[in-house]
Amino acid sequence: MDVAVHNDTNSESVPKQWTFLNNHAHVLICLGRYPDAVLREVAQRVGITERATQKIIKDLVDCEVLQRHRQGRCNRYRINFAHPLRHPLEKQHTVGELLAMFLTSEEMERGR
Repeated sequence: MDVAVHNDTNSESVPKQWTFLNNHAHVLICLGRYPDAVLREVAQRVGITERATQKIIKDLVDCEVLQRHRQGRCNRYRINFAHPLRHPLEKQHTVGELLAMFLTSEEMERGR
């Protein structure tokens, strides 16, 4: 299969980088690793704005991948590891299966 690649000849900036995971997955991995992280810390670790992080967390709470718990003035999140992934190509797998590739068993246990 041939794939056309378009180069922006006017751009003198660093080439765009891409990853295999999207920011929703990055936020989940971050919350799995750092369950006590505040929104600002998650945003910094993922490399996105606080506003984008807030939207992603809302998306994940709305679709029940995350459960939000208020603890004093902070929100804490519990990951629903049994939740199926959303895309038709991956829906036979769970959030837990995805995160198991990136989190230690201790981190997985803390997130439950």
